Amino acid sequence: MKGLLVFQSDFGLCDGAVSAMHGVAMTVSTDLRIFDLTHDIPQYNIWEASYRLFQTISYWPKGTVFVSVVDPGVGSERRSVIVETRSGHFVITPDNGTLTHLKRHIGITRAVQIDEKINRLPHSAESYTFHGRDIFAYTGARFAAGQIEFHQIGPALEPDSIYELHLAKAKIENESLHGNIDILDIRFGNLWTNIPSSLFREFGAKYGDSYEVTIENDTRQVYKNIMTFGRSFADILRGEPLLYVNSLDRIGVAINQGSFADAYHIRSGAKWEIKIRKVTKEQS
Repeated sequence: MKGLLVFQSDFGLCDGAVSAMHGVAMTVSTDLRIFDLTHDIPQYNIWEASYRLFQTISYWPKGTVFVSVVDPGVGSERRSVIVETRSGHFVITPDNGTLTHLKRHIGITRAVQIDEKINRLPHSAESYTFHGRDIFAYTGARFAAGQIEFHQIGPALEPDSIYELHLAKAKIENESLHGNIDILDIRFGNLWTNIPSSLFREFGAKYGDSYEVTIENDTRQVYKNIMTFGRSFADILRGEPLLYVNSLDRIGVAINQGSFADAYHIRSGAKWEIKIRKVTKEQS
């Protein structure tokens, strides 16, 4: 659906950066409908930017244009790109790993490198530190407004050439289920893993079963305890931990009415690993 433009960044809302991006887009076309995914990505955290796109994009109409700017390499030789996903959405972003989760879990059908000499806010050629405004917001707005076509933005790229961060695959090994803490449910402190519920079912999971959960960071054990697999938080007492299926159909770890992440100082990313092992009633 042309005309829908969604912004994401690590800029925060404490100054005028996001407003400037909105302003550039509205200068291109006042008919655009502009929304914000989030501007609270932790500074320079490309991994989280990648996950938040994956978390959100499929719930928007096909044709929606996303502009994601988490860009610690701004002004360097890293590429600026626009891609179309297999779901029919478009993302404009630095080619720095921001497209990792979309490429792996949804798929990228075509990509081009943005020609920054052509696709740049007029009179901004001397600025190299605010590409979010001068290149990404400007190009995204023109594309969403139908002023330029995909192939006019720059030279075609092989989708396989889009840069990826390391993204481990969940697996069953030695009678244990191994995965990663992909992201935190920030507001409530729950841990969202990369373990699909289908793999958990293949592991033999049933509601009410008990599991030993171990969490490590770079081989350092941070947490180890036994918890229940429940349908919802109502299945356990307040303050108790549980495994559950989250809104993306992946396994989550939580404390009922508490923050698991804060309680055990757990964060997310490729180095945060989780192991789940079924225990007998005698062990639990």
